[in-house]
Amino acid sequence: MELLIYTQKYDQADAIHNFMDFYHSLNMKHLASDLLDKGLSPKQISEAVVRAVKIAKVSQLEPNAHFMPVFSGIHQTVIEDCKLSDLGYGLVLMNSDFSLAVVGEFQIDVLQRYFDDNSDS
Repeated sequence: MELLIYTQKYDQADAIHNFMDFYHSLNMKHLASDLLDKGLSPKQISEAVVRAVKIAKVSQLEPNAHFMPVFSGIHQTVIEDCKLSDLGYGLVLMNSDFSLAVVGEFQIDVLQRYFDDNSDS
């Protein structure tokens, strides 16, 4: 459920921006906090999200389409979190601490699929 803040008058640009945020959020099926279950710490996740957003910007992707700051509840505590698209989730995982097995396995899987799809057969 989204929280709506009432104002007396809405700017048309704000309405379009809010609609686009809602539209993009429909494709964000992951939370950065999901990576806690894969063994990443909150600090590792936070650092990986920052790197992933920077990569999206440098790659001329629209970060708002892949990353959306939200608040989540974990163990009766409210935390800062981030909704992620499939691409956003992959970028965060790929840019996480490489000393974790899950990160290395993901990187190898991505490269193997890339080479399989681009091999000259």
